[in-house]
Amino acid sequence: MDSLFVNSLLKDLKNPDETVREQATKKLWRIWYQQKGIYGLEMIERSQKLMDSGQIAKAETVLTELVNEQPDFAEAWNRRAFLYYSTGKYEKSIADCLMAIQINPVHFGALHGIGLSYAAVGEYAKAIAAFRRALQIQPYSLLNQKLILECTFRLS
Repeated sequence: MDSLFVNSLLKDLKNPDETVREQATKKLWRIWYQQKGIYGLEMIERSQKLMDSGQIAKAETVLTELVNEQPDFAEAWNRRAFLYYSTGKYEKSIADCLMAIQINPVHFGALHGIGLSYAAVGEYAKAIAAFRRALQIQPYSLLNQKLILECTFRLS
């Protein structure tokens, strides 16, 4: 990854112009998905098709194989975290999101995922902390702002 280009995109996430932010977001996702070349991208796409067709166990197998083969592929961890979140396995989702963030500390998607999983298990203070970390990277994210408000309401 070209760190200067990534840093430029991260800066663009803070730009007041919505179009600039959207383009930067799309480019960052593309970089993250393509981090491990065609093989990694094909495996993620394969797992998504399996999930879309309801073959959750097979999708999990594909993603587990991918994280085992390429443990430094943040998006593989993030995709498996999403699968776990979607199936109510929140603790496993949090663990995989934490791995994604360890590899890629600016992965706002994984931070958002941690927040969602903590909120799902009633850990609202931890959810708020995760959403706030995501907002440090993507300050204009209305979704994360809304989720912070919802979790704050649930705390009281």
